[in-house]
Amino acid sequence: MQKLILILPALLFLFFQGAAVAQDNEPEMVDMNRTCFQCHGNSHYGVYIEMTDTRERRIMNPYYIVDSIGYMEGVHGTFACIDCHNYEYETYPHKASLKLEPQYKCMDCHGGDDLFAEFHFDEISEQVNESVHVKTIGDNFTCAKCHDPHTYKLIARDSTSMIKEIVAGNNAMCLDCHADLNRYQVFTEQEQPQIMETHDWLPNQELHFGSVRCIECHTPVNDTMNVPHEILAKEKAVKKCVECHSTNSLLSNKLYKYKRTSDRSSGFYNDVILNEAYVVGANRNKHLNNISLLIFALTFGGILVHIIMRIVKR
Repeated sequence: MQKLILILPALLFLFFQGAAVAQDNEPEMVDMNRTCFQCHGNSHYGVYIEMTDTRERRIMNPYYIVDSIGYMEGVHGTFACIDCHNYEYETYPHKASLKLEPQYKCMDCHGGDDLFAEFHFDEISEQVNESVHVKTIGDNFTCAKCHDPHTYKLIARDSTSMIKEIVAGNNAMCLDCHADLNRYQVFTEQEQPQIMETHDWLPNQELHFGSVRCIECHTPVNDTMNVPHEILAKEKAVKKCVECHSTNSLLSNKLYKYKRTSDRSSGFYNDVILNEAYVVGANRNKHLNNISLLIFALTFGGILVHIIMRIVKR
């Protein structure tokens, strides 16, 4: 008991110090954004009715709700809301006319800026303009249709990202429209998404959808960027299994491109794929191949010798 009493202050000190460090590491919200998130960070908001001198609680449009934690952890978390939205939004109730004003586009800030050269924004913009989305929908298709500017985070930019995390994050962008009836009908006249029907040629759909990104088959190979942005029409999408399930797997130039850490001459074909996945037909080790050939040769030789001996002893 005495020992416990002696070490208790030290334990309390470590506990509160750790809590303080954890708090310091938490992202902080920009002060002027707190007012915005009082409404847009919740499912309900309060409104004052001047005519009746009463205050009511109303349901927030779900498309106008922003995850405050996700925002602070996203790439734009240090920005004030009015950096992208009209400064008149600081006044509430908002003017109805503000909804009709054109919104800023990503390239208004990121285009032609050397500070963002490493992200290839200008090249991405060119690829997007060649994609099936822009050709079908027109200029109304913007970066924000796939990359939510409020919560977007970089995933496949370094070797610490897990493949499953990258696949889930990227496919979620596609499924936000292609698996959501309401959003899908905003951009197309089709009645509903037909994901399963249009992929009925693909064996074991569930495994593929959970292991690779949609863009592995729906974009061309790109030499300069980790993630190509020219989305191909379904008629031009990859449908040959051998494109991925082969020694020169398409995946090594797409999904695993950013994880290349060694040369193929080290003895492995698509060796980096072995980090987190096994792809039939793509994962091979030449030493194991040679051992397999040797075993096959010895087996065949043994059978041949056996046949010869049987013939000789007749």
